[in-house]
Amino acid sequence: MSSIGNLTVLTGPSGVGKGTIVRKILESHSDVWLSISATTRKPRLGEIEGEHYFFLDNKKFQEIIDCEGFLEWASFSNNFYGTPKKIVKEKIEKGTNVLLEIELEGARQIRQSFPEALQIFLAPPNLYELEKRIRGRGTESEESIRDRLAIANKELMARKEFDAVVINEDIEKAFKEIEGLMGLKFNK
Repeated sequence: MSSIGNLTVLTGPSGVGKGTIVRKILESHSDVWLSISATTRKPRLGEIEGEHYFFLDNKKFQEIIDCEGFLEWASFSNNFYGTPKKIVKEKIEKGTNVLLEIELEGARQIRQSFPEALQIFLAPPNLYELEKRIRGRGTESEESIRDRLAIANKELMARKEFDAVVINEDIEKAFKEIEGLMGLKFNK
């Protein structure tokens, strides 16, 4: 086992199965740490500091931006979100493999701030299948489904920017492929 870990970025459209793959990786590999984002939004009921998010005020978040302390950051719904560079680098230096599940724009920023990261794009077999999965959740309005599919279409056009593209036709097969790309061999 290497004494230095790696950073893997997992990106793909909403509904493609990123969360399921991440859960399977974390359950199977004790040497993988899921990166925790910092945010300026208030904690929701049950969220724990340092486990779900690092909760910061706007001033502290801006200070970290100013000293280039995020691998990536963005504003969404009047709140800021970002991946703290320091903790990710500390984990990697200690031999931990870091996994980051993130949106396309964040992945593009990480390509600049941490170019050695492995970038994987998880894609659906086709847009019809993605729509079926999103509808199957039963949690989205018709307008939200249309918006998600429009965004997904744009994201799919960017997949050539990634080191690897994994088609999620079968979740177990996609998991094994990503596991292999990450070089994960030893299960818990």
